[in-house]
Amino acid sequence: MANDIHGAVDQDQQWLLNCLSATLDPNHEVRSFAEASLHHASLQPGFGSALAKVAANRELSLGLRQISFLLHFIKKHWQEGDESFEHPVVSSDEKARIRRLLLLSLDDSYRKMCTAISMAIASIAVQDWPEDWPDLLPYLLKLINDQTNRNGVHGALRCLALLSEELDDKVVPTLVPVLFPCLLTIVSSTEVYDKHLRAKALSIVYSCTSMLGAMSGVYRTETSEILIPMLKPWMTQFSSILNQPVEAENPDDWSIRMEVLKCLNQFVQNFPSHTESEFMIIMGPLWQTFVTSLRVRSVDSSEDLYEGIYDSDGSEKSFDSFVIQLFEFLLTIVGSTKFVKVVMNHIKELVYYTIAFLQMTEQQIHTWLMDANQFVADEDEATYSSRVSGALLLEEVATVAGMEGINAIIEAAKERFNESQREKAAGSLVWWRLKEATLFALASVSEQLLEAEDSGPVRVVLRDLLEQVIIEDNGSGVHEHPFLYARIFTSVAKFSTLISSEVLEHFIHAAMKAIGMDVPPPVKVGACRALSQLLPEANKGIIQSQMMSLFSSLIDLLNQASDETLDLVLETLQAVIKSGHELSASIEPIISPVILNMWVSHVSDPFISIEAIEVLEALKNAPGCIHPLVSRILPYIGPILNKPQQQPDGLIAGSLDLVTMLLKARMNSPIDVIKAVYDICFDAIIRIVLQSDDHSEMQNATECLAALIAWGRQDMLTWGDSGFIMRSLLDVVSRLLDPDLESSGSLFVGSYILQLILHFPSQMLPHIRDLIAALVRRMQSVQIAGLKSSLIVIFARLAHLSVPNVEQFIDLLITIPAEGHDNSFVYLMLEWTKQQGEINGAYQIKVTTTALALLLSTRHAELAKVNVQGHLIKSVAGITTRSRAKLAPDQWTVVPLRAKILALLADALVEIQEQVLADEEEGSDWEEVQAEDVEADKDLLYSAGVTSFSRPNSEHLEAMAKLFNEDQEDGYEDDLISVSDPLNQINLASYLADFFVKFSECDRQLFDHLCQSLTQTQYSAVQMVLNC
Repeated sequence: MANDIHGAVDQDQQWLLNCLSATLDPNHEVRSFAEASLHHASLQPGFGSALAKVAANRELSLGLRQISFLLHFIKKHWQEGDESFEHPVVSSDEKARIRRLLLLSLDDSYRKMCTAISMAIASIAVQDWPEDWPDLLPYLLKLINDQTNRNGVHGALRCLALLSEELDDKVVPTLVPVLFPCLLTIVSSTEVYDKHLRAKALSIVYSCTSMLGAMSGVYRTETSEILIPMLKPWMTQFSSILNQPVEAENPDDWSIRMEVLKCLNQFVQNFPSHTESEFMIIMGPLWQTFVTSLRVRSVDSSEDLYEGIYDSDGSEKSFDSFVIQLFEFLLTIVGSTKFVKVVMNHIKELVYYTIAFLQMTEQQIHTWLMDANQFVADEDEATYSSRVSGALLLEEVATVAGMEGINAIIEAAKERFNESQREKAAGSLVWWRLKEATLFALASVSEQLLEAEDSGPVRVVLRDLLEQVIIEDNGSGVHEHPFLYARIFTSVAKFSTLISSEVLEHFIHAAMKAIGMDVPPPVKVGACRALSQLLPEANKGIIQSQMMSLFSSLIDLLNQASDETLDLVLETLQAVIKSGHELSASIEPIISPVILNMWVSHVSDPFISIEAIEVLEALKNAPGCIHPLVSRILPYIGPILNKPQQQPDGLIAGSLDLVTMLLKARMNSPIDVIKAVYDICFDAIIRIVLQSDDHSEMQNATECLAALIAWGRQDMLTWGDSGFIMRSLLDVVSRLLDPDLESSGSLFVGSYILQLILHFPSQMLPHIRDLIAALVRRMQSVQIAGLKSSLIVIFARLAHLSVPNVEQFIDLLITIPAEGHDNSFVYLMLEWTKQQGEINGAYQIKVTTTALALLLSTRHAELAKVNVQGHLIKSVAGITTRSRAKLAPDQWTVVPLRAKILALLADALVEIQEQVLADEEEGSDWEEVQAEDVEADKDLLYSAGVTSFSRPNSEHLEAMAKLFNEDQEDGYEDDLISVSDPLNQINLASYLADFFVKFSECDRQLFDHLCQSLTQTQYSAVQMVLNC
């Protein structure tokens, strides 16, 4: 075997080396020929082991030992059945040779080569270990324990770190007692191993502890027995590592502390009772790390602190990532009922130091001054940082510690503000950073602070502090300290309900003025943010005089902005249009062309284009603007839609969005506007659906047609040849329900067909049978669950249309074939009962739930013949790994259809009742009047059990329905339906209660029989409404 690693190169190996060398040749033809030769050779037996020999040969140059080819070979040829597998498969003997060569190469002195070899071993181990590679772990443990072979220790640790991601609940319990003492020896041997290796050992501890934590839910006793003997020595090591001051300019020091914090996080989260007894040994060292980290950050704030630097294993080594982990652990402590008491005695100090961590660094200042878009993105928390994680810790303190936490934050903010003023008086050039961080800290907990303002003393103290902070230094240094002024503007917006009206008006005027001034971009960003939030609630009389100049300034700003800043300016412009309602008509001829041009130039950017359309929608809704806006848009859009093949990417889909916006009828678009859209766009939209292969175009065209039908209704049929119009609309149905069409293209067909059924019922009636057959075929080829759900809603709506002859609807389904099933009814019920719990939207849930009740009420004979999927059969307790999932896929019980429908109806009742009873947790989200109503509703629920032998109390049921409706998210699709479908007015709770009462009275024997299959929760919910 030594010859494999250090031996002479034979003729075959020389050919392989020449090919590998040629793949690095700058000549493209030479490279291509070499790669083709290697591909051909990869199909021959022995190629994989030849590659492994080359990778293992340390006498060759690093450039020739191209292990990437071996990794690719393993991926393609190792395991039949894998997604990337290509024939031929590697033989068992060759696999064994490759495994041996790789293990012997783990102690390679080149770190990157060692990492690559570890990756190869890990990729094989996923398939072979432990069954086909039982000697893997013993060999790795042998390497770890050999202190004379540092390279071997590193290789084994790197390999174990990769393997630890694949450990399951069978391996970990036997591995940890053997492995952890070896790892503890490495971590504690500070004179033998450097911090990089010790950190790598800790990363394995973290992975194993994470798995033990995942197991603890099922195997609490067993995992505790494994962990308890090891807890004290590990906590001692953690304490020792954290107790030393954090070292500046030493990424390895930050990395080892980060791994310690990750391990501690697992201990505290998953084994709090056992960790609690040893935790005090950690607190002092943890505080030492926390405080000295701030010193390093303060001293090195002019550096990037190795931002974006990674070690040879690919692990990040930046100081910021370490601080984020530090805050994450503190967040875990504060959020734990067992451990928060440890920090409560020092909550003021914790908050005080945390605010200092929120200061901007020189790197951030430089980046944000050079790139306003990055500043906007980071302010939106798109980029996670220690500044953001520190703010999250303050939020947790305010939430968990209540008034004590609130007072601590206010006091710390006051102290930090005073420090900033003292620094300013002493001539410091960076005094403003601490003031900005103080405002950032207060803004991050604004929600909790404003909730606490009901307390008189807190309100006064907070208001006085805020007004002092934002007014002090106001009007000077805007060019020198742009980020401070940006923060002042956004803070005023955050605390607008607390700040006096005089101060508020002053800053609204200042923000309006700043947008038109020559000030640094961050100031304008802050001003835009403030105005977009403040203008909707501002006193219109006070701001009207400046609105025209503000419009002008924002239009100028649009021409300078890009990306995130452009999105922000458009958002601000939308707020200004809504606030200057009456003035919008006079400014529309100026704004509309600018926004339309901007929309065209950014139509491929979903964020900017949608924001631009929302600005135009705000204009459309302003008094006197809809007709001039429509007359401006349609002549431009019509030619685009009529020549789709000649348009750039995204313009057709975007144009359809724009047309749909014109059709949206928040305040009912006039019928002449709907007709104008029809006249210019209808034929073109139909052709797009029928001819386009672009799914975005098809989706948007479908939505557009649905909106046109929703608002045009029967009038549409009078705007041309009614027969041609209906044929065109039905042709669209046929295309969208084509089973060979990709699911994405049909995504909004459900809403479209619903509009046809609702508004053209007599015209659709002759086509119902063909429609059902097409719906079934489409359902059987659907790949998107949401699309399948929307098709089920159509069936549910058809069931309602068949009332009072629902039996005939079932008979019709029975006569329509469905591939692989007895008939369409059997197939539909199998899918419907599986999907019902996944259906979203108040309207959709109402229609499908009540339709199931209609079907069950028929007591049709076919219902008793069908069995459907019941509940999931839980597999053997434990963690489901990929290999275990392959061997044991999910299994389900089979239950009678009638029992399943009754259970689903009971589930709907349970959900509604739980929403009412859960209002205590959601109380802060309700208006005061709603909260009072809900309290009364809860009283009705609690008393429901004693009001026997009566029909459901209407107030009780209305309360349930009200919470059900408000809990659902409104969407445009629901808006279309809510104004046109009377079913949307159903009180679901009352409907279900009435159903259960009537069903139980009509056929008590069947009802009692079906109730036997209900769970206790379901049965109790049914009994509640029966006894109301």
